[in-house]
Amino acid sequence: MLAHRVIPQLLVDKNKLIKGQGFDAWRSVGVPQQAVRIHQMRQVDEIMLVDITATPENRGPDLGLIEELAEVCFSPLTVGGGVKTVEDIRELLRHGADKVCIGTAAFEDPMMVMEAVDRFGSSTIVASIDVKWNRGNPLVYTRCGTRKTIVRAHRAAIGFEKMGVGEILLTNIDREGTMGGYDLKLIGDVSGDCGIPIIAAGGCSGYQDMVDAIWAGADAVAVGALFQFSDHTPRGAAEYMSEQGVEARCI
Repeated sequence: MLAHRVIPQLLVDKNKLIKGQGFDAWRSVGVPQQAVRIHQMRQVDEIMLVDITATPENRGPDLGLIEELAEVCFSPLTVGGGVKTVEDIRELLRHGADKVCIGTAAFEDPMMVMEAVDRFGSSTIVASIDVKWNRGNPLVYTRCGTRKTIVRAHRAAIGFEKMGVGEILLTNIDREGTMGGYDLKLIGDVSGDCGIPIIAAGGCSGYQDMVDAIWAGADAVAVGALFQFSDHTPRGAAEYMSEQGVEARCI
């Protein structure tokens, strides 16, 4: 059995580290360079960085920022936000990203995703599925939660699996930034229909939430506010998870 990952997730707006809630009410809480250095001191085994304003502002990834962060980040770095083309992916990888997370474009241009998988490999491509519940249906929202689709989360996941995507970042928008716990039903529904790894995101309030997400079907957990505003650490998470019978990476 593969060890489950605990992934610090950093949300940025240009060169500002952001704390959001429900994909809204963004406020600056520092700079990403400092956050990356702290996580490097903690010897995390992966970091995820998402530019939350790139797509709404119709701009591409900040390659300069990624290159700067990659110089001090020796853990695998997953980058998302503003990715629209295969060339965007190529440039992100060239500037230091190890994996690229695709959200809106994955739904608006599926052929691009398939081409990216073909060119760069499944392990390089992460598809982001952002979800809100509507009358009992987990519907996908794009463009940073502002555009509702008729696509159900588990159907999207099945589609990405067929495209050859390596992982899925699954976020309940309404829980993002609330520290109210992961959406276990959503995780269970999607993981039950999809055979590729699921990274659960949105709402983590403590170590037990991570354990619950793994038992619900997630392969990894992304953690934002908890690591920024509490004494919880990735190492502490891995140790707690191991004590609860969940094998986790712990350096």
